[in-house]
Amino acid sequence: MAADDLTETQLSSHTVYHGGLLHVKEDRVELPDGRQATREYIVHPGAVVVIPLLDNGDVVMERQFRYPLRRDLYELPAGKLDPGENPLFCGQRELLEETGYVACKWRYVATIHPCIGYSDEAISLYLAEGLSPGPHQRDGDEFLEIFCLPLAEALEWVRIGRITDVKTVIGLFWAEKIAQGWHPPESPYSVSV
Repeated sequence: MAADDLTETQLSSHTVYHGGLLHVKEDRVELPDGRQATREYIVHPGAVVVIPLLDNGDVVMERQFRYPLRRDLYELPAGKLDPGENPLFCGQRELLEETGYVACKWRYVATIHPCIGYSDEAISLYLAEGLSPGPHQRDGDEFLEIFCLPLAEALEWVRIGRITDVKTVIGLFWAEKIAQGWHPPESPYSVSV
């Protein structure tokens, strides 16, 4: 075994559960030293989080009841990718569906892997600017409160633990960097509409 080879090789794989959102797998793997182990993980379709910044610097936020935690959470707009969906299109769709806002400028910011110990989920972050309000197009089972918050106040909510959702915390930290003059890299997923 090479000292730098940490690869685990899949020996077998089977589905434990396959629902509408989650696909739970259990694999048998060979470790770098030749021993075997079991790996349980969730296959996730991927998601997009939108950082919607108004011209005055406020962030468009959501308050939503999250059943697994049995409480309301404050979040940036986000949603999962449909099969074969372009991440930018997903972000545009989710922003409109959840908040009613449409953005004329979109910039790719980063991709994060929030749950690397038990899921392959990847979340793409997009900055949405040049926002225009309109009616939302939520699904029948989505209940949200939409509100605007100054970026500095949203960051204070992170500091005091009022905002704990990881994708939102990371998105707000990127928003702070952008407000300080950092520019996201050019990407084929950035566009003005």
